[in-house]
Amino acid sequence: MTMIPPASIPPEITDWFASRGWRVRRHQSDMLAASDAGQHALLVADTGAGKTLAGFLPTLADFTPSRLNGAEAPDGLHTLYVSPLKALAHDVQRNLVTPVEEMGLPIRVETRSGDTPSDRKKRQRIRPPHVLLTTPESLSLLLSYPDSFEMFANLKRIVIDEIHAFATGKRGDLLALALSRLQAIAPDMQRVALSATVASPASFREWLAPWGDIDAVELVEGEAGAPAEVEILLPVEERVPWGGHAATWAIPQLYEQIRHNRTSLIFTNTRFLAEYIFQNLWDVNEDKLPIGIHHGSLSKEARRKVEGAMARGELRALVATASLDLGVDWGDIDLVVQMGAPKGSSRLLQRIGRANHRLDQPSRALLVPGNRFEFLEATAAKDAVDAGQRDGEDFRPGGLDVLAQHVMACACAAPFEETALLAEVRASLAYAWVDEDVWQRVLAFVATGGYALQAYDKFRRIVRDRAGVWRLTHPEQAARHRLNAGIIIDSEMLDVRINAGRGRGGRNLGKVEERFAASLSPGDTFAFAGMSLEVIKLQDMEVVVKAAKASAMIPSYGGARMPLTTHLAERVREMLVDRAGWARFPDDVREWLEVQDWRSRMPGPGQLLVESFPHAKRFYSVYYTFEGWNANQSLGMLITRRMEDRGLMPGGFVANDYSLAVWGLKPVVDPAPLLSPDILQDEFIEWVQNSHLLRRAFREVAVIGGLVERQHPGKRKTGKQVTFSTDLIYEVLRKYEPDHVLLEAAWADARTRMTDVGRLGDLLDRSADQLFHVELDRVSPLAVPVMVMIGREATPQGSVDDELLLEAESLSGAAMRLDQSAESDD
Repeated sequence: MTMIPPASIPPEITDWFASRGWRVRRHQSDMLAASDAGQHALLVADTGAGKTLAGFLPTLADFTPSRLNGAEAPDGLHTLYVSPLKALAHDVQRNLVTPVEEMGLPIRVETRSGDTPSDRKKRQRIRPPHVLLTTPESLSLLLSYPDSFEMFANLKRIVIDEIHAFATGKRGDLLALALSRLQAIAPDMQRVALSATVASPASFREWLAPWGDIDAVELVEGEAGAPAEVEILLPVEERVPWGGHAATWAIPQLYEQIRHNRTSLIFTNTRFLAEYIFQNLWDVNEDKLPIGIHHGSLSKEARRKVEGAMARGELRALVATASLDLGVDWGDIDLVVQMGAPKGSSRLLQRIGRANHRLDQPSRALLVPGNRFEFLEATAAKDAVDAGQRDGEDFRPGGLDVLAQHVMACACAAPFEETALLAEVRASLAYAWVDEDVWQRVLAFVATGGYALQAYDKFRRIVRDRAGVWRLTHPEQAARHRLNAGIIIDSEMLDVRINAGRGRGGRNLGKVEERFAASLSPGDTFAFAGMSLEVIKLQDMEVVVKAAKASAMIPSYGGARMPLTTHLAERVREMLVDRAGWARFPDDVREWLEVQDWRSRMPGPGQLLVESFPHAKRFYSVYYTFEGWNANQSLGMLITRRMEDRGLMPGGFVANDYSLAVWGLKPVVDPAPLLSPDILQDEFIEWVQNSHLLRRAFREVAVIGGLVERQHPGKRKTGKQVTFSTDLIYEVLRKYEPDHVLLEAAWADARTRMTDVGRLGDLLDRSADQLFHVELDRVSPLAVPVMVMIGREATPQGSVDDELLLEAESLSGAAMRLDQSAESDD
C-alpha cells in the first residue's frame, strides 16, 4: 500500500461533526485522504463506526464551498451507492440527507430499485441526481440503455456497502462486470467498498481492484470499538437439551429479558422458526408488550410497517431472520438474541452489530442453544467473537450465465467490438479466467442459443456484421432483456400428488420445496406428511408418488439452511479434544463429553470419526463430518447408493450440521470403501444426472443467461411454464450439445451451491488419511443429537421439540450407561 498524506478535511464537515458532539474518526479521515490521492479503498470497520458516512465523506467534501472555492457545484451523477438490500438504500438515503441538509450542500440524493416508479426511472436517466442509491440488478439495467454512456461519463465514485454479503456470489459477478463497464466509461472513477465482517481483506481488495491489482486498493481499518458482551443463556436447572433446534425451553427466560430491556432484536435462522418463536412469545406475553416479526415471506408493506415502528422506538422486541442481517440503523436496540446456533462468527458479529449501533458502547448479545452441539457451537462462536476472528470467504470463478446476461446488456446499450469487450470483461478478477475459446462459446450462445438451437429464430439475439461488430438482431430484443434480466430466481414449491394411473397426478398431499424435490430420482423413497412415499417421476412442477412398500430412506425437509462455516466447525472440533477446557461447561454437557470420551473417542481436527452400533433391530453408522447440513445431506445420498450396490441393504439416513447417521439391515464392518474419493466421480455424477438437480440448476442458469424468458410484455410466465420450457431445451442440449455453455454453468452450480461438493471433497481427502472407525454395542452419547431426529426431519423445526425430549431421554439413558455389557437396547 502507498503512503497517503493526511486528509485536509473541509471546515464545513468538521463544524457539522462538532455541532453533534462528534469528532471525525481516523478511518473517516483516511477514506477522504485515499480519495484525495486518487486511490480505490476498502474500509473494514465495526458496525457503529460510521462506515457509510466515511464512504460518502469524499462526496460531501467535493460539494463544500471551501473546496469548490467559488466554482459551480458538479453537475450530473457524481456518486453511485450499491447495496445488497433495497431497504438498506432507503435507510442510507434518510441518514445521508441529514448532513446534506444541515450543511446546506447542493446535493440531490435519490434511490433506484425495482419499486421505483417508471416515470422517475426515465427522468433519472435524463437528469440524474448527484448521488444515486441502487442495487446490482438495477445498475446492470441502467448500463443496458444507450444513454448510459452519457449518464456515467462524469461518475467520480462508486460506494459498495456490505460487500461481504454478495461479492462471492452471482450478484457479485454481475456487480464485478458492471464495475468494469463503468471504469471503461469513466476511467477516473474511484471504487470504494465497506464491510464490518471481512476475514480476508486481501481477497476483497483483489476483487475490488481493476485487473485484480491489489496495490491499487488502499485498506482502511476502522478504530476499534468497545468489545461485544456475549453471553450464552442456559436452562435454569442447567440442563442443555439433547435434541431440537427451537430452544422453546428458553421462552420464559427470553420474555423476562424483553421485559427488562428497552428494545430486543431476536434472530432466528429460518422463517418458520421466526414465526414459531413469535407465536410462543405472544402466548406468554401477559404484559401485552408490542412485539413484531420481520422475514422475507412477509409483504413489502408489512416489512416497511415494522421497520418504521422500530425506527420510531414503538416496539419492545422484534423477531427476525437474515432479512435484517445487514440491518437498518436502529440505535436504540440494547439486546440482540440469537435463537439456535449462529452458524458462523462473521454472521454473529453482523447480528450483534445491530445492538446500539454505536462504536463506544458495547453491544450486548445473548446466544440461546437448542441442543448440546449447538451449545458447543455457540461457545465456539463466542470465543471467536471475543478473539475478533471472522469466517473465511470462498471466492470462485465468475458464472458464465451471468456473463451472457452482461454481454446482452452491453449489446442493448450499443454495438460492440468483441476484442474490446473481452478486455473489459477480463479487467474484472472474477472473469480474468475467460480465454478466447470460452469467450467465443459465450458469444455464440448469446447470438444463436448455441449449436443445437441455432435453427430457431427465437434464440437469435445478436448478430455480427461485416465489420466484425456485434449488434442486436432487432430493437425489441432490448425491451425483452430489460424485462427479464436479474440474478435472484424465486424458489418454486412443487405439489406432491398420489399417482392416479398412467403417470397422472391424483390427490394432492401438500407441497415440498423444489430444492428438495430436485435431489430425488425415480424409485427414491422419502418421508412426507407422516407417510413413506416412492417417487414415480417429477413432471410439470409436481412430484408424482405412490405409497412405498418399505420405510422411507430419504428425510424430507423444509426451508433453506444456513451452512456451518468451516472456521466454526474447526473450533468445535478443537473444543472436543481440549479436555482441560471442558471444566467451563455446564455439568451435563461436561458429563456428556466425558462419557463419550470413555466409551468411544473424540473426533479431533483433521480426523473423521465413524461409529457403528446396533439399535432397534437395525445397524447404524454415524459419520462425524462437521461439514454442514448441505454436504452431509449430499453424502447421505451418495453413501446409501454405494451401500445398495454392495448389498448392505441401506434403510435411510438423517443429517445435521455435525454428523450423518445412516442405517441398514447389515452392519458396516469397514466404512473406508464407502468413502473412497471416486464416489465424487461415479455415484455423484450418476445422482446429479438422474435426479432433477441438474435440471433445476439448468433452469436457473437458463433464466439468468436469457435463454428462457420469465416475462413478456403484459404477462409473466408461471413457474410451471418456465420449467416446461427449460426441461425441453435441457433434453435437446444433453443429447445434441453436451458441452453447451449453460450445461457447464449448471454443473458448476450443482457442484458448489446445491451439494457443497467442495466440502465433500475435503472430507473424503481427510478420510483417506485420518479415518477412525469405532464399533460399539449401543448408541454413543455423541450420536444422540442426530439419532433423535430420525423420522422427524419432515416436521417443521420446533413443533416436535417435546417429542424429541422424550425420545432423547430414552436414547441418552442407553448412551450414558457406563457398563460394558452388550445387553440389547432394542
